Amino acid sequence: MSAREIQGQKAIAREMFVHQTAHANADVSASPLRGATICSTKSRRDDTLESTADEFCEAADTLLRPVIRVDAVNLMRVLRQLEVIAKRQAPRIAFKAKGSILLLDLADILAVQAEGNYVSLQHRPKPYLVHESLSSMAEKLKPYGFIRIHRSVVVNISAVEEIQPLPTGEYRLRVKGGKEYLVTRTYKHNLRDLAQLWVGSARLPG
Repeated sequence: MSAREIQGQKAIAREMFVHQTAHANADVSASPLRGATICSTKSRRDDTLESTADEFCEAADTLLRPVIRVDAVNLMRVLRQLEVIAKRQAPRIAFKAKGSILLLDLADILAVQAEGNYVSLQHRPKPYLVHESLSSMAEKLKPYGFIRIHRSVVVNISAVEEIQPLPTGEYRLRVKGGKEYLVTRTYKHNLRDLAQLWVGSARLPG
């Protein structure tokens, strides 16, 4: 539809609206029961008739625009898929222990500590030893919210509850359960990842 045709339809709609509104006012004002009220109301309508017609034309113009139709079936399918995603289990870690393969929720691992050629998964309620280097574990766990704070310690960001600055320029972290870990100056810049938002007088460590 060309712009000229659209303008023509808007002009016709304006005339029809004004005509129908004026006709309705005349019919209502003829009523003997509401004559006095309608007289005062009619004057207000006359004053706003033109602006109302403009609003009507704007609405008509909006109706001429393309409308995106949503397929209800597709919408329901997407909603069901979102529900499935929401119900998925949290990320888990799998490792071999005593001849079996154990699977643990990463959210339950507070920290990972180096123990010689092994690492100790500080899991609630008990730790587990895994034959893996700490450097390798740090790289694997980084995408899941773990940061390195010491050459022998990696902590779960979500488990940290408190940071204490030390006079040495180092920091002490307290995790859930009360256990504390030292953050050396080499890794203190990683503390900025502990929170997405720092407010008030807080300053990003490092």
